[in-house]
Amino acid sequence: MFDDDDPVLARLRAIALSLPEAMEKVSHGRPTFFTKKVFAYYGGARKHVTGEIEQHPHSVLVLLDPMDAEVMLERPDSFVPMYLGPTGWIGLEVSGLDDEELRELIVDSYRNTASARLVRQVSAGE
Repeated sequence: MFDDDDPVLARLRAIALSLPEAMEKVSHGRPTFFTKKVFAYYGGARKHVTGEIEQHPHSVLVLLDPMDAEVMLERPDSFVPMYLGPTGWIGLEVSGLDDEELRELIVDSYRNTASARLVRQVSAGE
């Protein structure tokens, strides 16, 4: 479901794996970044009301604070992903994000899923 040499994945991977104790695994056919809990997925899909499934292979799925997620969902390049959307995850096309925006999204998702000890390490490093 992905190409390991994908330059979009390389951008995401560089940011995600720079975070304390972050690791990568393939889960459900997609690169997944985690500590004890997943904080980012590369690629996703959404299901339309008609039942049509739309793939977003070059997207990032993140778990943001509800207010931030609501704002991000106003962007035309955002979507509510299948399966994860009901628990607050959102998807964004990586091509629509510069490196700073991508880093902010990944770090925010990391902060929402990592232990307090790891979050303190991220905050101290900024």
